[in-house]
Amino acid sequence: MGPHRFVRAAWVARAGGYRRHVRSASGDAPARRGPRVNAFLGTWAVALGLAVGLAGCSGGAAHRPAAAPGRVSKAAAPPGGGLSPAQAWAAYDLGPLLRAGINGSGQTIAVVDPFGSPTIAHDVAVFDKRFGLPSLSLRVIQPAGAVPRYRPTEVRTGAADETTLDVEWAHAMAPGAKILLVETPTAENEGRTGFPQIIRAERYVVGHHLAGVISQSFGATEPTFRSSAVIQALRGAYRLAAKPGYRVTVIASTGDSGAAGMTYSTRSYFTTPEISWPASDPLVTAVGGTQLTPAGGATRLGPGQAWSGSGGGRSAVFGRPAYQSGVAGVVGQRRGIPDISMDASCASGAAVYGNYGGYPAQPTGWSTACGTSLAAPMLAGIVALAAQQAGHTLGAINAALYRMAARHARGIVDVVRGENGFTFSSRGRTHVVPGFHAQRGYDLVSGLGTIDAAEFVPELAKAAG
Repeated sequence: MGPHRFVRAAWVARAGGYRRHVRSASGDAPARRGPRVNAFLGTWAVALGLAVGLAGCSGGAAHRPAAAPGRVSKAAAPPGGGLSPAQAWAAYDLGPLLRAGINGSGQTIAVVDPFGSPTIAHDVAVFDKRFGLPSLSLRVIQPAGAVPRYRPTEVRTGAADETTLDVEWAHAMAPGAKILLVETPTAENEGRTGFPQIIRAERYVVGHHLAGVISQSFGATEPTFRSSAVIQALRGAYRLAAKPGYRVTVIASTGDSGAAGMTYSTRSYFTTPEISWPASDPLVTAVGGTQLTPAGGATRLGPGQAWSGSGGGRSAVFGRPAYQSGVAGVVGQRRGIPDISMDASCASGAAVYGNYGGYPAQPTGWSTACGTSLAAPMLAGIVALAAQQAGHTLGAINAALYRMAARHARGIVDVVRGENGFTFSSRGRTHVVPGFHAQRGYDLVSGLGTIDAAEFVPELAKAAG
């Protein structure tokens, strides 16, 4: 295993997306999550070594050798550090699927991002060359209106950061799938802002049968909308996606502030537990976060914990859907999220490449990223693999996921350690937002758990019909 590198995490400007961006820096040790987290300061985290095991997981099916590529060579490590596609394949046991030709071929993933990136085609080509991935079939559309001309402002470089992560890591997990980048012309902040354009664009994608999976790495805290009726009025694309004639799977990240939610001003957090929409929507698969940890070069799925930043809790807008009846003891009468989790921790961030410049000016090229904005495109890629194996798109998959968990499917790996309480400082006062604890079975930090793809993909293909 190569030497650890220390990196500094800094919040990406809010243009739509939760992602934390991690760039190279020096330091003696990563700072631990302490009693104070200033709302808009970075946190210190440690980057991956050269080999990983699946952290935040336990369960009988998980503790067996993963039939995935073996040790990753030092040549695979990018200059900016971070998880490589081969390491992700090893951690999530994609090897047997890829060797069998289950790589997303014939499927299209729609990645939705406010503003997008002006250099995405070039950047993903560099990413592919570095890691030996097949060239991506990428199409960019702007169905909700033309995106304003790019200028390297904080908002626009943040949006480009998010887009780069989403596209490169959906592609990394499903290297044979096509990607449709759906750019919208306005920022998504808190409340309704930006969502009419997003939903219009997504409805276009669904209505024209352009993709079988939609990946969303953004969200707004439920109480920042004027009323629940505002959210209900924005659900048109998700209702359409769930209909039998369309069968599009919609995925959303749950956020990176644990049980807390950002206020409308985006300058602070609510002091009570809150969750975000669209992750809270019963028609959307909500993706939380776990952590990948060094495992000395082994390709074994091992014990670990949920990521402390994983958004999770109970919805104030949506009641408990029928598919969560079996976990009513946890969610009560409300919709609970997440549904499932993937890597999101800044201690196991992913390598990304982007050459669109920074704000303020920074060297272009390789960097490391983390957050549930990584988890969402990762899962989107996995769903594309399952759709290929099924021979058709899957549509809404939540009911299938909970049936699989009830049957103790081997592809769902339970997460039993970790919590998502959140502490922040605002106006000289420290606030503690109580969180939830991972436990056996479903919980409000990691959902049903995480995945072993070699088992999960065929199980989901069958369960989703």
